[in-house]
Amino acid sequence: MEYTVQKLAQLAGISTRTLRYYDEIDLLKPARINSSGYRIYGKQEVDLLQQILFYRELGVSLESIKDLLTSKDFNAEHALKEHRQQLLEKREHLDRLIETVDLTLAQREGKITMTDKQKFEAFKQKLVDDNEQQYGEEIRAKYGDEQVNQSNRKVKGMSEQQHAELEQLAAEIHTTLAAALATGDPTGELAQKTADMHRRWLMFYWDKYSKEAHAGVAQMYVDDERFTAYYDKDQPGAAVFLRDAIFIYTGTEKNE
Repeated sequence: MEYTVQKLAQLAGISTRTLRYYDEIDLLKPARINSSGYRIYGKQEVDLLQQILFYRELGVSLESIKDLLTSKDFNAEHALKEHRQQLLEKREHLDRLIETVDLTLAQREGKITMTDKQKFEAFKQKLVDDNEQQYGEEIRAKYGDEQVNQSNRKVKGMSEQQHAELEQLAAEIHTTLAAALATGDPTGELAQKTADMHRRWLMFYWDKYSKEAHAGVAQMYVDDERFTAYYDKDQPGAAVFLRDAIFIYTGTEKNE
């Protein structure tokens, strides 16, 4: 069956403007343009739109979706299985949040006594799940399952105060990094302060510290475009600058 822009938009529950934009950025092109100048979409385009909307539901950017769908290694069946697993994980997280809300309501009604740990378990689990979803494959390949699992256990065992300290330290790192980047000197006081703060941030996840591992993480921020995008979203060049500052902090030489 074939669809015009209006009919496909209605079928998918999106706006015609969205479909036209997908066409403009070469994410979803119509199968053809008919004699009246209308975009016409066929089965292949319908299936592709479904994939796009799955990725969007999971928070993937349009640029990343385009890269995924145009990759020579893209496999629709494999992608659907991944979508299903990620949606199951998302549902599991929502179930935990609902359970936390229910427990909190029960406590306010005087039916139960809720421990401080119970109040924050769902939020800490989300931190673990988000990290696994975004970076799990690469981190596990680099450091091994046992180290990653150990780190996840440490996160889930954090106290309320530790979790708050972690969040505050992460925010301070970004602020100090921006100020250090403005100096242009990775050897400077602000840059080295940022590197030390980053070490302290890592120790919320790690059981023991090593300069080699710290430098390895810093290099990964430059090698992996997702990490680079995270640090460069406000200040281009921040990931490279942070890597250089950490290399100086750990006494690591760059491979030019």
